[in-house]
Amino acid sequence: MRGKAQADTGAAGPGGAGSPGSGRGAAPFGQARFVTGNLMRHVVVMSLTSSVGLMAIFIVDLVNILYISWLQDHVATAAVGYAGAVLFFTTSFGIGISIAVSALVARALGQRDPALAQRRATNGLVLGMAVGLAFTLIVWLGLGPIVHALGARDDTATATVHFLRIVIAGQPLLLIGIISAAILRSHGDARRSMMVTVWGAVVLAVCDPILIFGLDLGLTGAAVAGIISRLAMAVFGIWPILRHHGGFTPFSAEGMADDWKALSRIAGPAVLTQVATPVGQAFVTRLMAPFGEAAVAGMAITGRLTPVALGVIFALSGALGPIIGQNAGAGRIDRVRRALWDAVIFMGLVIGLVTTILFLLRGPLADLFHAEGVTRDLIFLFCGPLCLLFFFNGLIFIANAACNNLGRPFQSTLVNWGRHTLGTVPFAMWLGAVWGASGVLIGQAVGGVLFGLLALWLALRIIDQVR
Repeated sequence: MRGKAQADTGAAGPGGAGSPGSGRGAAPFGQARFVTGNLMRHVVVMSLTSSVGLMAIFIVDLVNILYISWLQDHVATAAVGYAGAVLFFTTSFGIGISIAVSALVARALGQRDPALAQRRATNGLVLGMAVGLAFTLIVWLGLGPIVHALGARDDTATATVHFLRIVIAGQPLLLIGIISAAILRSHGDARRSMMVTVWGAVVLAVCDPILIFGLDLGLTGAAVAGIISRLAMAVFGIWPILRHHGGFTPFSAEGMADDWKALSRIAGPAVLTQVATPVGQAFVTRLMAPFGEAAVAGMAITGRLTPVALGVIFALSGALGPIIGQNAGAGRIDRVRRALWDAVIFMGLVIGLVTTILFLLRGPLADLFHAEGVTRDLIFLFCGPLCLLFFFNGLIFIANAACNNLGRPFQSTLVNWGRHTLGTVPFAMWLGAVWGASGVLIGQAVGGVLFGLLALWLALRIIDQVR
């Protein structure tokens, strides 16, 4: 991972194959594709292809809450909002482990060691399943108190718990899909990584209207559709690894013992880093609850709009990780720094364009959800200043990718927890008291400015240290 910068000669040798557009979307098994070629092109192609998969699942998730909103039942819409905070929390464990697996597999490929990459992919998937199953069980058993702590009461709390008791049973399948997609990205196989979530979205898109409206199951139908979608993601994540990237090695306790230290060194801080976000969101949900179910419904809608509108930014961190990991593994630290700045430039252009489009379409968007009163106010707020301020959250995403793949994952943990505690709670409480429900979301966004700049500075500092 560490080494002196080398000049970009344009010759990859045994481990540097092709550009993102070569072949069928992946370098030959065991080769590192990001150690040569135009870095901005790598960043753009990996981000855009990864975002298609993310946006596919988020679009259907958005359609899901759109269907619920058409029932014009604030209780049902708010229940989905409360449930989202809990599901986000459990999913964060899988995302954290996938970051570790992606970093280690990419590093092994950068070092021209495909056998090591296979073994670490195997052990990472086993570790993710074990931790995911245990944590999901703990959360399932404590759903009542958890939902109550978020501020849900009476019929809303009952609906939220009912929805979660069904859909959370499918979380282990989701973890398989998340980790498998990360392994595919580490091989530079952006297209097949994208298809993991695309197929999950297609299945959800088909099942949702049938179960919610066709069978008149409402929230229950949405939950069942979620489980079926997660099963599809698991299948389409494992299959291409088996067929195109050497598959997995037979599991052995000795192999796990060898990889445990390397995996836990990144996975532990990465999990803590990822968990910070849903913890911060839980605080925001709790602060929003006193303003009524319409306010929570508005927050739920903007929460689903965010990853759809800014899916490219959400994908950027996962897409950038293998690029940094392969170049760092090959000792190309000059390309690591260039990749980071290219990612920042690309992100700024995307956010500027998306904010402009959302601002022009804010009225029709609010009408689509039959939003009125405070719900409509929150949607309008998102389609402008809040979307623009997401640039600083994007800086944190980019910096986290650099830190995780340069052997400094604890820096990401500190920044994320700072951003979602000191950078969220005081500002949301203060501005919420001044401007009500809108102030809560404004405070959450404003607090990210300082920590976004801090994260970028730390990432550049770490690159200089590694150099």
